[in-house]
Order: sequence, then structure tokens, then C-alpha cells
Amino acid sequence: MYDVARYLSIDTVESPSFTSDGDLLFLADTTGTPQVWRLDEPAGWPERLTPYEERVSFVRAAPAGSAFVFGMDQGGNERVQLFRYDLDDGSITQLTDQPDAMHDWGTWSPDGDRIAYAANRRDPEAFDAYVQPADATADEATRVWEGDEGWLTVEAWGPDDRLVIMEPAASLDVDLSLLDPGTGERRRLSDEDEASFFADVHFGPVGDRLYLVTDYGADNRYLGRVDLDTGEIEAVVASDDWDVDGLALDRRTGRIVYSRNVDGYSELHSGYLDRGEFRENTAPTVDGMVDALTFDAEGNHYAFVHTSPDTPYGITVAEFGTDLQRRWTPQGTCGIPTESFRGPEVVRFETFDGREIPAYWTLPEDADPDDTPVIVDIHGGPEHQRRPWFYPVKQYFLNRGYAVFEPNVRGSTGYGREYAGLDDVENRLDSVRDVRHGVEWLTEREAVDPDRIVAYGRSYGGFMVLSSITQYPDLWAAAVEFVGIADFETFLENTGDWRRSHREAEYGSLEDDRDLFAEISPIHDVDEIQCPLFIQHGANDPRVPVGEAEQIAAALEERGVPVETLIFEDEGHHTTTRSNLIEEFEAIVEFLDEHV
Repeated sequence: MYDVARYLSIDTVESPSFTSDGDLLFLADTTGTPQVWRLDEPAGWPERLTPYEERVSFVRAAPAGSAFVFGMDQGGNERVQLFRYDLDDGSITQLTDQPDAMHDWGTWSPDGDRIAYAANRRDPEAFDAYVQPADATADEATRVWEGDEGWLTVEAWGPDDRLVIMEPAASLDVDLSLLDPGTGERRRLSDEDEASFFADVHFGPVGDRLYLVTDYGADNRYLGRVDLDTGEIEAVVASDDWDVDGLALDRRTGRIVYSRNVDGYSELHSGYLDRGEFRENTAPTVDGMVDALTFDAEGNHYAFVHTSPDTPYGITVAEFGTDLQRRWTPQGTCGIPTESFRGPEVVRFETFDGREIPAYWTLPEDADPDDTPVIVDIHGGPEHQRRPWFYPVKQYFLNRGYAVFEPNVRGSTGYGREYAGLDDVENRLDSVRDVRHGVEWLTEREAVDPDRIVAYGRSYGGFMVLSSITQYPDLWAAAVEFVGIADFETFLENTGDWRRSHREAEYGSLEDDRDLFAEISPIHDVDEIQCPLFIQHGANDPRVPVGEAEQIAAALEERGVPVETLIFEDEGHHTTTRSNLIEEFEAIVEFLDEHV
């Protein structure tokens, strides 16, 4: 038996980026928060490059020269500032100094002399596009486009100096545009009348086409191409029953690597463009899932984040056109035997309308044949998907004798656009009904103790927990929710200004749907809660304000229902400091030991 701190001390490595001379940059939380590290050979001893206690949120190497850009916020407030690191002398230059504004990294120019990004400096409710010299001192930026209310991202920089920008009206409704930063001329490429998803945008070898992941005109996401002259969008690799969910393209060689999401598990594919046609060749087989595909400067190798139920997050590098792959960042497991880590079974259960809901079901190694407690872990998003990644707290609970059930209820991504939209607005509580039917499926398993089932989830999953224990209070022995929504009305009134319109497209609007919010918000049914509840939140959370936690805790305390609240003053929507994570989960373990 290993304590939870041991599991939480297993390093996470992510965000690969190759320097122009072939070194690998990445983020690792070895010191307790994610920092930038460098490797010049597989499985070598990495060099730590950034010296901070605050988390570094991303790293991107320049396409030429010896520099990279990284981002860092304060106390999890997500007001990221940008910094340039010179790899020749180790000097760090702050590129932005607007502590009240958020800076969303975009891209390097092809020659590496400029950067582009988005920021809400002008108006907290709107993001604009900026271009800035890469060697500038703080705030020598030019605003090249003023966005409307809501979010904006800079996705790609073409060889003719044009930028691709995206403006999401909702998670699955994204405007794709081409912007000339010199003239300010913007031309929309997406269909104004059809909601579509776009991601992983790359200029093609000639520069007259974009290659990307999209679901335009289809239910599932595919590898698509946009003609920049006509705006026509066509499939390069056609859609099927599963989504394409990641893409990397090397412009110089026309080489492409993409991943498919097959019931949450990743399939890697590689090939090259031959006069615009995709010719597939060999790619390695992977278990678990991959993310963050990226080529090196020569296009001969590509890196990706790889993880599986028994493999911590790390960086693997593959040789293009072969099945050769090698883990560059072999992580330890703090002495916990990898054979003790348990993988899930993919199951499906029937819900109220006859649909089959996918889920991951994991039993502990020596499950009691008729007395096993279960944690029902509901993902956030809602446009998200539980996948077979390494989840150290899950492995801890399995080691303690809990089973873990992870449903991908309606509203989840990975199963097509139609499925992802089934919980929108007035259908919000249908996804909670899916959870109820999942618990009914659990109670039919011989090993499960129906009197010891725990509701557990973070962010939107926190709302799902609160809704589950108010709508179906008899099902639960206890509940744990992190940064969850208690009241959609107060949530939308107090969330970050830039997020409001985006979230209203999913949940309903303050102008039109207050009656609906009163119907679906857990705070209005708080008298139904019977089980003990643990609540965790960050005081600096700009997404789900801490008032959501405070109001549900106050209501339960007034009724005398057992409630424990843990609020970190130096965290936001995510707990990013390892010492806080350990404190958080030690408290949760104690709570569950007492009540379950």
C-alpha cells in the first residue's frame, strides 16, 4: 500500500518542441511546478532551463536561431505573460508586461524574427491579435486585428506573411479567417451558415492551402484542406466512425502525421503530400493515447506526448516513415511497481432513450467479490472525453480497493458532433440521467457494493456531481467536487468576461434563459442533498469563480449536512503546485475513509 503523495510525486512531462539544432524542449513538473527542460539525446540527463516557482504554461522553440518563448501566470490566475529565452546565453526577456491581461500564445513567423499572439488588453471581454518583434522588450507590440466579444486565437503564419485566426462562438462553432497583418484585411474562410470545428491549422507546402482538423459537413472530424483562393473545404483523409484528433505537417517536405481517436485510444498515421494527394506510409503502433504531435526542423523525426494507464506522461520521438520510436523522457514511478497499475475495460450501458453510453470500467486487482466501493469519475468540459491516460490518483484509489467508473456521457467529444450536442441548453440534465443509468449498470455488477458509490468530478464535472446528488440523492454514499458550477446564473455573471459569450452558447444566456438556469442549477435543489460532500476550489479561478463553492458549502452547513471545503489562495481553476495537490488529496482520502 502506497500513500497518495507517492503517486502524486510521479513526474508529468508534456509540451514537446524541437529547437532548430534538434534539441528537445519540454515541460516537466519535477520541481513541483511545470518548468522548461532540455534534452540533446534520448534518455539523457535533462537540463532545467527556467527557475520559477510559478508554473510555466507552454514552451515553443523558434523555427530558426537559438531561442524559445514560454508563458507564465501568477497563482493560477491565467493572466499569462510571455517571455523569450536565449539558448546561447540563458538570458530571459519579458515580452509582455500587462498583468491584468491574458496572453494566448499563437505562433512564430516562418523566419523566427517575430511572434504573433492574442490578448485581451484593450477590453477584458474581447481578444485582439498582436504581432511583436521576437527580440523586443516588453510591450513593443502592434495590434493587427480587433476581435469582437469573446475569444480569439492566432493559429498559423504563412510564407506570404498572412495569419490564420480563429474566433470560437462556441466550442464546436469556430470562425476561421485569413488576416493580412500589414493592411488589417480579414477574409473569412469558414461557412457563415454552418457551425464547424477547426484545429491544428498548418499552411501547406506551396502556401495556397491550409491543412487542418475539422468536422465541416460531417459528424466526425477528419484531415481537411482549405483552398485559400476559393475557400473550398475538402477532405484529404475522409471521415469515418472515429475522429481525427491531432495533426502535424512539415511544410518543407510535405510530410504529415495525424492521430485517430478510436474509443479514446490513439492510432498514429503518417504519410506525405504528393501533388496534393495524401500517400500513407508506416507509423508506429502505440498503446494508450498521444497528443501534441510536432516535427523537428528537418522533418525526419516527430515527437508526441504519450501516456497509457500504466505509463506516465512523457515524450516519445519517432522516425518518419518507419515504425521506430523511442521514449526520450523515461519517467520513474517513485518506486511503485508498474505492474500494480490497472487498465480499464471499455464498456457501454443503455440509458433512458436507448442510447449506448461508453465508459471505462476498472476493478482493483483483488476486488472484493460483493463489497467493492466505486468512484464514479465524471469528466469536465463538457466538450471533453475521458481517455486511457495515466491518472495517478485513479491508480491510488484502485490500489486502495476502490473500483473506478468513468462514463463519457452525452455531450462528450470523441463520438461525433451529434453526440457532443445532445446536452446543450434545455437538454442539460439528460447527461445527468446518463450518470444515473450508469450507476444502475454498476449495481448489477456482482463486485459492487451499491451502498458505497461516490460521485466525483471537476469543473463541469463538478456541476455534474452537484446535479447528480441533488437529482438522484439516494444513489450516493459521498461526493467530491472540484471547482464546480453550483448556479449557472451566478457562474455566468461572474466568470471571466471573455468567456461569457462562449459559455452562453453552450449553457444558455443570461438574457433569455434565467428560468432554465433556475430549473437546472444544483443550488436550487440543495435541500435534496443527503450525502457528505467535499469541495475544492482555487481563489484565483477566472473560469468558475470561487463563489460557486462558497454558496453550496454555506447552504449545506446551514442544513447540517457534512461538508468539507478546501480553498487554495494561490491556485486557480487547476491545482498546479505539487505541495497543494498532495494536501488536497490527503484531505480527500481522509474524507472518503471517514464516509465510505
